[in-house]
Amino acid sequence: MYIRTIQTEDNSAIEAIIRQCLIAFGGNREGLAWEDESLSHLYDYYNQEGRAYWIAFDANGKMLGGCGIAQFGSPMEGICELQKMYLIEEARGTGIARELLQTALQFAQQYYRACYLETLQNMHAANHFYKKHGFRSLKSPLTGSEHFACDAWYIRDL
Repeated sequence: MYIRTIQTEDNSAIEAIIRQCLIAFGGNREGLAWEDESLSHLYDYYNQEGRAYWIAFDANGKMLGGCGIAQFGSPMEGICELQKMYLIEEARGTGIARELLQTALQFAQQYYRACYLETLQNMHAANHFYKKHGFRSLKSPLTGSEHFACDAWYIRDL
């Protein structure tokens, strides 16, 4: 397995993985990443200062999934958001998510003081994963959230 930053030619394949995951968990609806304008052009969205997106591949070059970091709220707040962390089903539970998260958080530490994320409660394994890796549950989303349909929110100091 190897991880690298997103390239232009990855856009359609990672979008397909994200959409497949969202469908599997009932996330193909309004108020979630499903409707994000950036979903079709993640390379462009993350190719800016303080943002990055990483893609994991198996030894044969098959794309397994990815995750991104981008600023959340105003720069003065020093908070980033872990975004669009999705893996194909066969890659879940293999340690790849942990590697992606460590890569993302190491990057985030260069720019931010805390990392926020939003997800769905019915993504039980994901919720367990975030708690296991130091994220604390919040009772409500941070001000400025665009994903009003999310029902689980977390934050972690960097």
